[in-house]
Amino acid sequence: MSGSTIIPWVVGNWKMNPMQANTQQLVQQFKQLLQQEAISAQDCHIGVAPTTLTLSTVQTQLADAVTPIVTVAQDVSRIAGTGAYTGEVSAELLKDSGIEFVLIGHSERREIFGDSPAILIEKMKNALVAGLTVIYCVGETLAQREAGQAEQVVLQQICDVAAIVNGDQWQNIIIAYEPIWAIGTGKTASPADAQAMHAHIREGLLQITPAGKDLAILYGGSVKPENAEELAACPDINGALVGGASLDAASFYKIAQAFAKTK
Repeated sequence: MSGSTIIPWVVGNWKMNPMQANTQQLVQQFKQLLQQEAISAQDCHIGVAPTTLTLSTVQTQLADAVTPIVTVAQDVSRIAGTGAYTGEVSAELLKDSGIEFVLIGHSERREIFGDSPAILIEKMKNALVAGLTVIYCVGETLAQREAGQAEQVVLQQICDVAAIVNGDQWQNIIIAYEPIWAIGTGKTASPADAQAMHAHIREGLLQITPAGKDLAILYGGSVKPENAEELAACPDINGALVGGASLDAASFYKIAQAFAKTK
């Protein structure tokens, strides 16, 4: 089933980059590109996920952009509310600071920091209860793909959290498919392979909830201007979660432009 009526999302995940001065410069450069040729919010939604240190600063700097750009937290605590939890940032604290979006389940959180399904369930639950929109990341390793397990692994990752999502909360979820073997490696799934997985995710979502037809499913994994148009042309790819290329304003702009042109 095609998700062609869904407005695409292009979100830049800056990860642990860059330094403060470069962050301000990057935002300013991107705003200037939009000033020269705006991208309509009816054609493409845009977001950036800076470090926790710069969430509020980036949000303030983006407030006067000619195109609305949302600020996305890269992670959220599995602990709700406030309390004696050194180093944690809860969903409620994000919401109180005006942050409305959060990444959950990125493979780097799963693989490096030990975010198990049980932890991700708590993070998802807290984020949705606080009223945040979640960009939930899924993806398989190269070994899993070569073993023919890619679709099973990805759908299981969605099923891991689906049980705690109430009917109305699905409208606050975006899925981001990122094959782990393509993140930061320069390798990209072929548009045909990416489309096939996205279509499979769509079918799986429809078995879980009727809202599955309206959920945006983003592709991530070495997305760059050179492959953005081909990926954007795939009917079930509703945008991109962009890593390294989002740290270059011109590259990120071209990727957003490619997906905006599909509308």
